[in-house]
Amino acid sequence: MTLHSIKDSTVYLNGEWLPLSEARISVLDRGFIFGDGVYEVIPVYRISERGVNVWRPFRIEHHLARLARSLAKIRINDPFNEVGWRALIEKAITLHAQQHADDANCLIYIQVTRGVAARAQVFPAHSTPTVMVMANSFTPPSALKREQGVAAVTALDERWLHCDIKSISLLGNVLMAQYAAERDALETIQLRNGELTEGSSSNIWVVKAGRLYAPPANHLILEGIRYRLFEELAAEAGITFEARPIPEAELRSADEILMSSASKEILPITRLDDRPVGAGRPGPVFAALYAGYQRAKEKQLAAYESANKLDGKH
Repeated sequence: MTLHSIKDSTVYLNGEWLPLSEARISVLDRGFIFGDGVYEVIPVYRISERGVNVWRPFRIEHHLARLARSLAKIRINDPFNEVGWRALIEKAITLHAQQHADDANCLIYIQVTRGVAARAQVFPAHSTPTVMVMANSFTPPSALKREQGVAAVTALDERWLHCDIKSISLLGNVLMAQYAAERDALETIQLRNGELTEGSSSNIWVVKAGRLYAPPANHLILEGIRYRLFEELAAEAGITFEARPIPEAELRSADEILMSSASKEILPITRLDDRPVGAGRPGPVFAALYAGYQRAKEKQLAAYESANKLDGKH
């Protein structure tokens, strides 16, 4: 997306829909001052229903549940119930579809901060959350990346100990993303106390002898929406899955390493710290999970059509 098209986009901010170039917050907003807020990112795919192109969010119920958990963990009152959030998201999708008709997909970005207050670290006695919702274009990874795999590097995980909160305080992640970029890699895989945690913006999966492993979904990682989905996909494919601590040695001796996120879906990592992973090419577990992921998308997106038919919607 170009800077021009970003400025042409429409954003929801505190009760108003307005051009992104006109959206403003106070310099005393606690999100700006302290990073005191949370966010959520929801992938949206364009499909054809009865010959008409429509846009549908993927696993929206899981994303909204995680948003609610993050808000509760930092004690911000949820500004909307699920019906309210869904209405805002649908409006953002509709506006994006009108303004960017050629896009095949988009990402819904939601950010909630504690709001505007005098600068003091303690929670303000009274404040109204700042709420922003916008849609951004996105393109899933290319066929070439899926066929050849991507490179990753490793680094120490030096972030705080509440990685399960989808916080807007992302400086540690930003530094790790830059670390990867400066080494011609797509992702930095982080290690804490000699064990795998996650990427700068992805969950990391390890395959050994046909079995799929992931770090436990605790406070040391952000449980991606694909985390539970991959458990389901592995079961469907007859792949044994286990969540447990993964020592660095197991990461480095893996037959396959995979990364997953809303925008990357699932990708094979075929080089780690400039060394081949396994055979140095995408493996059978990646192929099975990628195929399952596409089927899951088709199945859920098709379910919207069935629901609309039952509701009489067009």
